[in-house]
Amino acid sequence: MRAADVLVIGAGQAGLSAAHHLVRRGFKHPDKAAPGERTFIMLDAEDGPGGAWRHRWDSLTMATVNGIHDLPGMPQEEVDPSSTASATLTEYFARFEAAHELQIERPVDVSSVRFTDASDPSSELIAAVSTPEGEERIRLRVLVNATGTWRQPFVPFVPGIETFAGQYVRTVDYRAAEDFAGKRVGIVGGGISAIGFLLEVAEVAETHWFTRREAEFREGGHNRETLTLAVESVDARVREGLLPTSVVKATGLAWTPALLQAKRRGILERQPMFTRIEPNGVQLADGSLQELDVIIWATGFRQNLDHLAPLRLRGPGGGIRMDPPMVADEPRIYLIGYGPSASTIGANRAGRAAVRSIGKYLDSI
Repeated sequence: MRAADVLVIGAGQAGLSAAHHLVRRGFKHPDKAAPGERTFIMLDAEDGPGGAWRHRWDSLTMATVNGIHDLPGMPQEEVDPSSTASATLTEYFARFEAAHELQIERPVDVSSVRFTDASDPSSELIAAVSTPEGEERIRLRVLVNATGTWRQPFVPFVPGIETFAGQYVRTVDYRAAEDFAGKRVGIVGGGISAIGFLLEVAEVAETHWFTRREAEFREGGHNRETLTLAVESVDARVREGLLPTSVVKATGLAWTPALLQAKRRGILERQPMFTRIEPNGVQLADGSLQELDVIIWATGFRQNLDHLAPLRLRGPGGGIRMDPPMVADEPRIYLIGYGPSASTIGANRAGRAAVRSIGKYLDSI
């Protein structure tokens, strides 16, 4: 069994931020560490750098992506605004990993993190992982979990959902609007991804937009005050042990020239959520049938935390009570990119805060 002082799971923005600060504090991979030096192992489920950016749809460009903060200590280079976000940011992450000489082990799936004694939450932490070479266990003192949400797309239950004869597409499945040319497409969701899909698909297909409640559009865009209030509201939820909401959702949508034009064209005419799914479409609130060939579920994500279930971190509110970015009263477990840190700038700050706290904890034992 290998061992490390810190295990980092995930090499997206949050995980790389943590790695940056661990390296600055002298932590090294166990293979490179001298006796007495602190160590960290970093695991990632992807085949290469980039995190979830590796899978973003081709039409998402650097001009349309929703604000990407620089990784710590490495500003992004000037790029063509029309370049795809997936290729550009994957290359940027790869340069960051090379500059820091990060020894990231991938592709690795972490099946569980547990206490050695399930009845004793003060006992040692053990991670069970699957690699291309086989199964392995890693002993760790501190866990930094940065697994994000991309692998947990959420689709709400609607009566008849299993009967639809058309095509279901989730955000993680979306590639290009041209895939739906000439079809009748229902787009479900009131967030930034749903709006983006709606604007694209409306150029090549008949679209119908469904949300549970009216989408909130903000005049004048976002400023520091609105962003701060959004982060504070999410922070308050996780401190109470409630399920976190999205920072983007809490911030709201800002009117842009493209959205104003779409409004004038009638593309943003929202319909209440349908009540039932039929083989050839959906039943509307008034009982009529809207025939559809495709339903795009842009209905958000859930945190990818199934591997932490043996630790029994969730409370009665369904969430995990946090003292962000630390799990409350547990200085060995940090969730970054979770709740208030689920943004690129928030992930950077959480990585720094987690490593600062980890240093103090390891000094104290």
